Amino acid sequence: MKPTCIILSLVVAIAWAAKLAAAATPAFSATLLQPFVDRHELAGAVAVVVGRDKVLSVESVGFADIVGRKAMKADTLFWIASQTKPMTSTALMMLVDEGKVALDDAVEKYLPEFRGQMVTVEKDDAHTLLRKPTHPITLREVLDHMSGVPFMSALELPTHDTVPLAALVRSYAILPLVSEPGTRYLYSSAGINIAGRVIEVVSGMPYEDFMQQRVFSPLGMKDTTFWPNERQVKRVAKSYRPDVTKTNLAEFQITQLAYPLSDRTRRFPIPAGGLFSTARDTARFCQMLLNGGEWNSRRYISEVSFKELTKRQTPPSVKESYGLCFAVGLDWFGHGGAQATSMEIRPSKGLATIWMVQHTGFPGEGGKAQGVFKNWALERFGK
Repeated sequence: MKPTCIILSLVVAIAWAAKLAAAATPAFSATLLQPFVDRHELAGAVAVVVGRDKVLSVESVGFADIVGRKAMKADTLFWIASQTKPMTSTALMMLVDEGKVALDDAVEKYLPEFRGQMVTVEKDDAHTLLRKPTHPITLREVLDHMSGVPFMSALELPTHDTVPLAALVRSYAILPLVSEPGTRYLYSSAGINIAGRVIEVVSGMPYEDFMQQRVFSPLGMKDTTFWPNERQVKRVAKSYRPDVTKTNLAEFQITQLAYPLSDRTRRFPIPAGGLFSTARDTARFCQMLLNGGEWNSRRYISEVSFKELTKRQTPPSVKESYGLCFAVGLDWFGHGGAQATSMEIRPSKGLATIWMVQHTGFPGEGGKAQGVFKNWALERFGK
C-alpha cells in the first residue's frame, strides 16, 4: 500500500474512532441531570458554560412543559426575576462613567420626592415614632441594599408590574425607612426600582428604552425583554413547585406578573425583577462581565465601574457580602432569581455558569441539580 493511502486510512480511522467515542460518551445532561428529571425532582433546565470569548457548553434536559411533553431547549425563555437587578445596576454605572451621576449622590438630588423622608425609630401596634435620618439615602445604598428602604410598597400587590415606574417610586418616597441608611442590610427590590427611575430622569428616556439601546441590543440579547411577544410567549417555560405530597411536581402560574405578558398597555417594566431572557442571552451579559466590562471590541463600563459593581460594598458589620446588585463570594460574583435561575461569574477561572430553570422549590433532592452542574463545569473547564 502506498504511503499516501496509509496516511489517509489512518486519518479516516482516527475520525471514526472520535465519532464512536463521542457516541459512547453520554452528554453531561444525560449522565448527571437526567436522573433528577426521571425522579420528578426537576422539570427541566438549560445549563450553559461560557469562557471570555466562546461558549464552552450548552446543555438542555427535561421539559419546558411536562404535560405538553415540550422539551427544554437552548432557546427556551425564562422569567429571570431578580437577575434583572445586576443588569439595571450595570446600566446605571454607564451614567456614572459619563459623569452624569455619582454613587454617593443622594437619591433626592435626582428624585425630589425623597426629600424629607423619615426613618422609623420605634413601632408597635399602638404607635410609630419617626425621625430624620442621619443622611439621605444614596445611590450606592439603594444598589447594595443598605438604604433602609422597605422591600416593596402596597402598590405592588398582588402583582408587581401594573403601576408605571414613576408612580411606583413615588410610593416608596412616602414610606419611612426601616433602618438608618448604611447601618443594616435589607434586601429591597424597591431600592433597585429607585435606581431604574434615576436612569430615566438622568438619561431623559424611558428606563426600558435605555436598557434596550445601551445593554440588550449592543450585546445581541435579542430575546431579553419585559414583554415577550406572542412568538416568545410560546417559548416561555412553565413554572413548577412541589405538589401537596412533596414527592412530585405541580405546575403553577407566576402570580407576581399580570397577563397577557405581551401587554404593553397594562404591564410596566420592573428594574428589580421584570425581565424574561434565555440562557444564551444571559451568557452574553456574563461574558461582558468576564472581560471586565468589555465584549466583542466594545467597552460597556469602565474598569473602575466594573470593580465597584463586583467588589463587596456591604460593611464588615453585616454578614451579607454584596456588591452593587451582585452577591459577592471569595472568587465569584453573580445573582439568582425568584424561580431558581442563577448566573455566577468567576474571573480567576475565566468562566461563567448560567443555570436556567422555573422552580419555586423542589421535591426530593431537585435543589441539588444546580450544584451538580456547577461542580461539573468547574472540574471540566475551570483548571
